[in-house]
Amino acid sequence: MRWALVRVCLAVTTMVVIAFAVPLGLVIKEMARDRAFSNAEREAAAIVPALSITTDRDELERVIASAGSDAGMAVHIPAVDGQAAVELGRQRAADGDIAMVRRLGRVSTTEVRGGSTLLQPVALSSGAMAVVEVYVPEFEVSNGVGTAWAVLAGVGAALVVGSVAVADRLGVRMVQPAERLADGAHELGEGRLGARVPEEGPTELRLAAVAFNSMADQVVQLLANERELAADLSHRLRTPLTVLRLNAASLGEGPAAEQTRAAVAQLEREVDTIIRTAREAKPQTVAAGLGAGCDAGEVVRERMKFWSALAEDEGRKVRVAVADHPVRIPVARADLAAALDALLGNIFRHTPEGTAFAVDVHNGEDAVIVLVSDAGPGIPDPEAAMARGRGSGNDGSTGLGLDIVRRLAESTGGDVRIGSSVLGGTEVRIWIQLDGREPERGGHRGRVRRRRRGVKVR
Repeated sequence: MRWALVRVCLAVTTMVVIAFAVPLGLVIKEMARDRAFSNAEREAAAIVPALSITTDRDELERVIASAGSDAGMAVHIPAVDGQAAVELGRQRAADGDIAMVRRLGRVSTTEVRGGSTLLQPVALSSGAMAVVEVYVPEFEVSNGVGTAWAVLAGVGAALVVGSVAVADRLGVRMVQPAERLADGAHELGEGRLGARVPEEGPTELRLAAVAFNSMADQVVQLLANERELAADLSHRLRTPLTVLRLNAASLGEGPAAEQTRAAVAQLEREVDTIIRTAREAKPQTVAAGLGAGCDAGEVVRERMKFWSALAEDEGRKVRVAVADHPVRIPVARADLAAALDALLGNIFRHTPEGTAFAVDVHNGEDAVIVLVSDAGPGIPDPEAAMARGRGSGNDGSTGLGLDIVRRLAESTGGDVRIGSSVLGGTEVRIWIQLDGREPERGGHRGRVRRRRRGVKVR
């Protein structure tokens, strides 16, 4: 917008300067020409009285010398009554031009080499017509024109520069509030809820700033209400969890009882985490720093110990393939565990008993890929499954499981894809970026290390 205003002002001012300066320059040139020929007419008029009295050469030469224009003046007197013609001074005009002026009896100008000449007819006492020739050099015709044009050009340039400077200041006054409004919108979009913009500038931008600040206040209030609601709803789960914990304590000993008690304890920790996160005043918008994260292989093995026991009860074959060395990823341990639990829980919930599944961890140079695949019926509409909140509501589906996985991958610059697995069912690929760059869309074959160890758990 700023440069657009400057360009428009530059174009308009330039056209105005040209429209006035060019005609004015031509007028100045014409005035200089008129001044030069007026001076020539005055010089010619200085010897007209002498010609009307005498045609004597000596007398006329003294008159011309006294007028101070003998170098540029010539007098042409024709032969009359047996007297020879008299020619005084240097003739520059052509004979034909002199004869025409003598015949017509009118003042005339003609172009000659190096300038112009003024031809002034003068009637003699004898009735003949003499011609006075006054030479006007070219430099006298253009005297002062170049200086005048230079002044006009300087004034025009000053007007253009001044108008551009004024337009630039006006553009800054309009653009700066707009830039502050854009910066505030970016900050609010990045999660900095304290972003506000000054309510200044032109009326329209000032009203836009007022509306933006009001919207930001409403967003903060809505998020606070959402956090309070999430905390309240999560707190209501404490009562049934307490009952479950008491019932689990009375189950006695055994693998099933230990699994139940472990699940109840984990559920209590998750509820506590939800309450603390919901009560947090500021949303977490900063990525984990250096050194944060977890070992993906360790988390996968730990969670598979839990899910493999359930798989054995349902007759499911399980395969786990992880690297034999630590696989560090910039993801919190609890977040990766929640994502794995969401995917594996979907397998147990949406596939028949006895359906096999597998978990693979591929360690690449710039990314870690976690593959969760099964031999179930597959997902008919992967895009709808990835969309948050599009779960059908049947069979306990809320549509949030895959969204948890998606948010975990995108927090590192990665992504999630759903495809067909080699087992015949669904394959969910979690691409976890290690350096924060966008993943390449051409797949990961050839970019990840295939050296991994397969572990089959029953």
